[in-house]
Amino acid sequence: MSIPQHYQRAKELLAKHGQSHLLRFWDDLDDARRAALLDDVEQLDMELLAGLIDSHVRNAPPLELPDRIRPPHALPNEPGDEATRQRYTDARALGEQLIRDGKVAALVVAGGQGTRLGFDGPKGAFPVSPLRNKPLFQLFAEQVRNAQRRYGTGIPWLIMTSPTNDAATRAFFAANGHFGLSAEQVLFFTQGTMPAFDTDGRILLAERHRLALSPDGHGGTLRALHRSGVLDRLADAGVTVLSYFQVDNPLVHVIDPLFIGLHAETRSQVSSKTIPKAGATERVGNFCVVTGPDGADRLTVIEYSDLPDELAHATGPDGRRLFDAGSIAIHLFDVAFVQALNAGGFGLPFHRALKKVPHIDDAGRPVEPAKPNGVKLETFVFDALPLAARTMIYTTRREEEFAPVKNAEGSDSPATARAAMVARAARWLGRAGVAVPSRPDGSPDATIEISPLLADSAEELASAIEPGSVVPARGAALYLEPQAG
Repeated sequence: MSIPQHYQRAKELLAKHGQSHLLRFWDDLDDARRAALLDDVEQLDMELLAGLIDSHVRNAPPLELPDRIRPPHALPNEPGDEATRQRYTDARALGEQLIRDGKVAALVVAGGQGTRLGFDGPKGAFPVSPLRNKPLFQLFAEQVRNAQRRYGTGIPWLIMTSPTNDAATRAFFAANGHFGLSAEQVLFFTQGTMPAFDTDGRILLAERHRLALSPDGHGGTLRALHRSGVLDRLADAGVTVLSYFQVDNPLVHVIDPLFIGLHAETRSQVSSKTIPKAGATERVGNFCVVTGPDGADRLTVIEYSDLPDELAHATGPDGRRLFDAGSIAIHLFDVAFVQALNAGGFGLPFHRALKKVPHIDDAGRPVEPAKPNGVKLETFVFDALPLAARTMIYTTRREEEFAPVKNAEGSDSPATARAAMVARAARWLGRAGVAVPSRPDGSPDATIEISPLLADSAEELASAIEPGSVVPARGAALYLEPQAG
């Protein structure tokens, strides 16, 4: 189809939906820019957007919390009795067999840039480890390599990028030899986008020939998997479970056989890890159980800003918080469930966010707003939970598996993440019988980094080092890696 034909079709579609202004600079554009503009327009699902403009853009949808909100049941981190110990032993063996049989793939959401960290590049390329300054992507890749060696199988690694960082991410992996993985097993796919609107429902232009587009939220991962064809490719290869995590958490266990085994044993379609919250109003989502319209109880996540204050602070007879299950964005998804979610249209709801959106005005002049001026729409991956017939929550420990890198300084910064990595390494060594010198406040008086190629758990480290072979000195820097040969 020629550009004039594309233009006529776009003109009619946009006129039908009150968005003709997107073509107002057409006469000023060369053919390349006209093609780019038409490409943006053709990506729009105008029927979907028409409904969202009415329900989410011109008006903020009211927050409707269920009448009954109850604390969820979460499996404990450590078994408290013999029956649970045996259950966890069996579940771990089941998880290991699923990994060994090629049923598990890793999935990292990595669409962000390192802007807030003062880093020019994809966030996954940010160097974070305490001694070797390994980037986040390398830490995860080495965990995948370790699991492959341990279980004698190949593990696909899915990396969701964004239109902003896709090319840079692929180039980063190529320049680093895919960190020892085969290029064929590292599967990149790109997150979808949604247009930004002014508060009257008009789609904004970023340039005369480009729409103002933004990623459609981490929930868009599940739609992009389907649209890219990666989901069907995995299903054809026999993969049944996706191990989902976000790129900013260097402590995550990418492939966790116990978690995978419990997911399979409970026949869960979506499983999640949780940690006890640091405080009643910690800025993490809250796992809750609600009663749906069909009368069935469903697991869901209620944002910290939406959980009623009386529930956030509620305590039980023992004085413990009732709503203490914080969400840390670590999930397992059944491939069949994600396929069903995409059948006949994507099922996750959209959320409205009022943001500062740079754009051009009707005269083509750039506008850098000083206050929120536009509406962005996004989906959240945890909204898949109430759509699943069976779910499971497993409790992990914050110090073992959650130290996000979000801010340049202060909390959730590279400094706090590195300190958490060192502290975890010291604990692992302690469990292996290695005494690590400590400061008066109990923190390790040594900088320790353990290569994920050597061990990705305390148990594996204990089996990987000989007693007396590691002696950390006070104030020393100690890097542990596999011995050559």
